[in-house]
Amino acid sequence: MPNVHSLKTQDTISSGRAWKRNDAIINITDLRLRTYIGFNPEELSKQQDVIINCELQYEANEPCSSDDETTALNYKTITKKIIGHVEQGRFRLLEKLTEDLLQILMESDMATRATVKVDKPHALRFADSVSVTLSASRQ
Repeated sequence: MPNVHSLKTQDTISSGRAWKRNDAIINITDLRLRTYIGFNPEELSKQQDVIINCELQYEANEPCSSDDETTALNYKTITKKIIGHVEQGRFRLLEKLTEDLLQILMESDMATRATVKVDKPHALRFADSVSVTLSASRQ
């Protein structure tokens, strides 16, 4: 049987059978921030809550085998960029804010796919929230 540590692809041997590890998925769930969002007069002068959910995929063979944090996608750094951008920004549309956050998620060459959803709670009178979701992937 081949040595598991010598494999150079995502193929792994377990119980004598080969299998392939898919990309790792990092989820950032219910990141609650405040920002200026909207174009009505009251929205321009008062920060509002937004709730951000992100899914970020990357090939994680090296971090899985080495347990070395320098080889992993640093989600703390990404989250700090998201927080700074949202809290310091002013946005008229949820679509623009969501696109900006998608660009932050895809900045790392390690990212193979990303999805971001931004909710604006209580944007509509009889709804809990309104949200926009955008996704991107590497070709």
